[in-house]
Amino acid sequence: MTKDTPTRILLKLSGEAFCGPAGFGIDTTRLALIAGEIKQAAELGAQLAVVVGGGNIIRGAELADKGDIEQGTADYMGMLGTVMNGMALREKLVSVGVDSRVMSALEIKSVAEPFIKNRAIRHLEKGRVVVLVAGTGNPFFTTDTCAALRATELGCTQLLKATKVDGVYTADPKTNPEATRYESLSFDEALAKGLAVMDVTAFAMCRERNIPIRVFQFDVPGNIARVVSGDSIGTLVTNE
Repeated sequence: MTKDTPTRILLKLSGEAFCGPAGFGIDTTRLALIAGEIKQAAELGAQLAVVVGGGNIIRGAELADKGDIEQGTADYMGMLGTVMNGMALREKLVSVGVDSRVMSALEIKSVAEPFIKNRAIRHLEKGRVVVLVAGTGNPFFTTDTCAALRATELGCTQLLKATKVDGVYTADPKTNPEATRYESLSFDEALAKGLAVMDVTAFAMCRERNIPIRVFQFDVPGNIARVVSGDSIGTLVTNE
């Protein structure tokens, strides 16, 4: 990419980003926060694709673990949860003046465009935020893997993973007060130390395709815009 080419970024939002204190469903205050954060980044000229999870609606893996629903079916149910989040996010983005499109890996013509790589790229080039739903469209793959796949397909320069904590730590900071945060890591270091950055498939894809992963805390206002502006927040994982 040349200096004058807009930065193209893949933002991965978990379903947890959409729910409030109740821990489930779509909280309108949280939805407004997400839309506002994305708007700030878009106004800086970034091309933004957003992969959303659906854990606030339904967790397919948990259903499958209980044994009543086959995992493939449970995973498809989880994909439908991401569609709900994506529809809500698009509506809120439009309401704050951000042109956006929902693109689905499952064909749901009434509510979303089908995901077609070249069409998604055209939307991005026209300044539209592309909200990507239904994961990869296949069971047994996480939305982390979907994020890595779409970042690769769309030629994104960085994958941003929004989390509850402000980066990757030496241990779980919730249970270990002595845990320290890494400012940067190589993919090899993260693997050797067994650090949970993303699931293994997603991590391997980003490593192979040389796509940096930045793990950051979403709840801090302005963090997405800070990343787009080049600020070093959270933890950056690269091949270097």
